[in-house]
Amino acid sequence: MPSDIRVRIAPSPTGPLHIGTARTALFNYLFARHTGGTFVLRLEDTDVARSTAAFEKDILDALHWLGITWDEGPGVAGLEEAGPYAPYRQMQRLGSYAEAAEALLAKDLAYRCYCTPEELEADRRAREAAKLPPAYSGRCAHLTPDERAAREAEGRRGAIRFRVRPGVVGWNDLIRDRVEIDTANLGGDFVIVRADGTPLYHFTVVVDDAAMQISHVIRGEDHVSNTPKHILLFEALGYGIPTFGHVPLILNPDGTKMSKRKSQTAVSDYIAQGFTREALVNYLAFLGWSPGTEDDLLTLDEIAQRFELDKVQKGGARFDRERLEWLNGQWIRRLDDADLVARLLPFTEAAAVAGQIDRAPSEGELTALLPIVRERLSTLASITDVAGFLWRELTPDPAALVPKRWDAATTIEGLAAAGERLAAHDAVTWEADELEPPLRRLVEARGWKAGDLFMAIRMAVTGQAATPPLFDVLVALGRERTLARLDAAVEALRSA
Repeated sequence: MPSDIRVRIAPSPTGPLHIGTARTALFNYLFARHTGGTFVLRLEDTDVARSTAAFEKDILDALHWLGITWDEGPGVAGLEEAGPYAPYRQMQRLGSYAEAAEALLAKDLAYRCYCTPEELEADRRAREAAKLPPAYSGRCAHLTPDERAAREAEGRRGAIRFRVRPGVVGWNDLIRDRVEIDTANLGGDFVIVRADGTPLYHFTVVVDDAAMQISHVIRGEDHVSNTPKHILLFEALGYGIPTFGHVPLILNPDGTKMSKRKSQTAVSDYIAQGFTREALVNYLAFLGWSPGTEDDLLTLDEIAQRFELDKVQKGGARFDRERLEWLNGQWIRRLDDADLVARLLPFTEAAAVAGQIDRAPSEGELTALLPIVRERLSTLASITDVAGFLWRELTPDPAALVPKRWDAATTIEGLAAAGERLAAHDAVTWEADELEPPLRRLVEARGWKAGDLFMAIRMAVTGQAATPPLFDVLVALGRERTLARLDAAVEALRSA
């Protein structure tokens, strides 16, 4: 049933979509879908120097790729913009911020501040020397009209500061329960509009949330310290105050805040590495939330059906790459053949362009290969690690060809004998269950261990120690290429 609940995600296009922003967007999306509410996307692009069209495209494309669709905002259903509260880009809403700022000035709830950077720096150093926390001194808080005029005559352009009232600001957080913060800890009156007329985040977010009738603000816990400022602005402007919920941060494995220095943070990186949208959404949903059951694999729709904010945990969630790869492997196993091949093809084509393989396999080749590689894929990109030997020419490495318990002479003997046994098979009998028995008989006759001979063959025909089952590999390579690679390995060992 439709409801009056309205939530939003408001990324800044100053960088690619961050994994933490994606998780916050997901939680807002899930809450909206679970409650029949509306999910809004708004672009906070007032940082003109750092905002770019490329970053905006990255954010919108990555969210769409994840399946996180919004009801209002840029890029809805292929449209430039859709929704009753357009525009949804802040740089196109400057008039509304200017109007709200003038309303605060008229009520003396804000004032012009003419402090120079040098004066502010001197105040900061003085407080630091006195071992006091940073705070605005209030130098311009009570200027007379004549004093303001004198400063403007000097050519000073005044920023606008909001008057912070004394007392405690509190709210009932959907996730963190009751939160109360004394306004004495907010650093004094804060700037809401720069001297050049550009509005700042704390101001624009409040004006926009009110204009777009946002009922619930669900965001990261790093915004807890911002919420008192926002509540004060909602009060001063006469707006209704939304309900707040602050979700736990995503942490590095060592418990520190997730950062580019220690972790991959861009969603585009995970897409490029071959993670499926199903696995990434599934994993992000479980970072800080639990369905309360033992289920590991849930679709986006299934998660939305179960999503409850009271099941979101308070503590930070550590990002576990191994867990994500395991989950991704599970989702790869679930894909039907046609879907999986369609997703693998871009990665094999990219590997060919990058020179990692000599040619890209056809759709038919990949389809035939699925039975022996599907269980070994942790990401879509790992197809070239698992089976790239099929699409590249090998240069045998003599040192790598010799098993630990063998010497070069034994390896030459073993590979040459294996080649003779395998050459006895034609294309009709070139099947895994036909190729294995004669090589097992060879091992018994020579008194070797099967593992040694099979490892030598594996290294000779693939160049790598870990592959799908050996005899399936020989079938995939085909008779002629298998025999040619065995001959090349023997020749490399003899030459060495």
